[in-house]
Amino acid sequence: MDPRTRQQVTHYGAPAAFLAAVTIAVILIKAGLNGGSGSTTTAVLPTTSTATKTTTTTKLVLTAPQAGTTSTATDTTAPGAQYYVVQSGDTLGSMAEKYSTTVDELMTLNPGIDPTALNIGQRIRVK
Repeated sequence: MDPRTRQQVTHYGAPAAFLAAVTIAVILIKAGLNGGSGSTTTAVLPTTSTATKTTTTTKLVLTAPQAGTTSTATDTTAPGAQYYVVQSGDTLGSMAEKYSTTVDELMTLNPGIDPTALNIGQRIRVK
């Protein structure tokens, strides 16, 4: 090969080979991140919402040692709701029986409780 032709091939061929290598690397990395598929699947999950009517009562408390200092406490309750304070030995089953309801209903009324880890003094909504 003529030295002048070799120089032109090197001058233009090296950057072209580099761009081809980078393009192939990007395609392989992108395919690896997508799990090898050419398309992405998006799942849409249905959402459910429950509307709960609540009333908020604000209580103003004045403490004796620091006259002039106030603090507020917010109590959110549903109108007509009944609550039970957990005693030693209580289970959701025993509370359900006492208030003529079911364990499932108690779980619905108290969506954050763990039925296997009730604490003495814990407040449970029963109606």
